[in-house]
Amino acid sequence: MAGPVLYFVRHGETDWNAQGRLQGGRDTQLNALGRVQAEAAARTLRGLVRGDPGKLDFVASPMRRTRDTMEILRGTLGLDRAAYRLDPRLVEISFGDWESFTWPEIRARDPEGAAAREADKWGYVPPGGESYAMLAERLAPVAAEVARDTVMVAHGGVARALLTLLADAPRARAPHLDIWQGRVLVVQDGHWRWV
Repeated sequence: MAGPVLYFVRHGETDWNAQGRLQGGRDTQLNALGRVQAEAAARTLRGLVRGDPGKLDFVASPMRRTRDTMEILRGTLGLDRAAYRLDPRLVEISFGDWESFTWPEIRARDPEGAAAREADKWGYVPPGGESYAMLAERLAPVAAEVARDTVMVAHGGVARALLTLLADAPRARAPHLDIWQGRVLVVQDGHWRWV
């Protein structure tokens, strides 16, 4: 018998995404494209889910960009925009002192740290931040609690770590995976695919 399906949706674009700035724990908001992407993900989800989408478990990171994405998604599906759970364990990986900067700015400001992270994206801890290994440890209980078909709206780093816990993504490769906005990542029984 097939296990539960996780429908993972990365929040829609923010101005910081468009500028290439690290958001991490910064509470940024969706831009106009991000709102369109949330609607697009809802339409994709409608095509994927058999039966009433309201019977799914809906959970989101408590950050504004994820809450707004979830509420647009639920509204597009014709569901109560506010009827979903928040889980603080789903907040984005922390980049600590690097947050608000672009990668070129970080390489200029902290070339040794940037090089160390490039050499070990899974294990490197940015100053005042957390590694993917730490994020995966934080998310392991969340992964274990997915007991029924679930729509999860969270972040790119969260998706990468979850793919090592729920699917076949190797730790060395996971931090390099593209996590698309406006699409749905379907994870089930150790496999994953984009729709």
